[in-house]
Amino acid sequence: MAQDDGSESITLELAISDPAQAPHLREWLRDQPGVRVTTRPGTPDSGELGALTVLVLLASSSGVVAAIKMLPDFLRSRRSVVRIETTYRGRPFVLDATNVDDVLPLLERLLDD
Repeated sequence: MAQDDGSESITLELAISDPAQAPHLREWLRDQPGVRVTTRPGTPDSGELGALTVLVLLASSSGVVAAIKMLPDFLRSRRSVVRIETTYRGRPFVLDATNVDDVLPLLERLLDD
């Protein structure tokens, strides 16, 4: 699917560990220009309890990069530990307040390619 500017769209799913935080993250992401965000229920892996909420982003690569660049601020602003999981080009990523500075540059590079 092409964006209005002719660039290809990227779909990126972000699974958030705390469903109560999903509406807050969704609002943060919606503030990014050209980023559409929808929500769908996630399913825990075998042997895991609880439910994940998955936010689905649809935007150009630059729009998705801009959206994920705000994730460190979001993660650090939470009072509880929140994990965000995503997979892009077959590589899984787990972001939380303790590792986001290390993981985010790798994900940004993949999105820029």
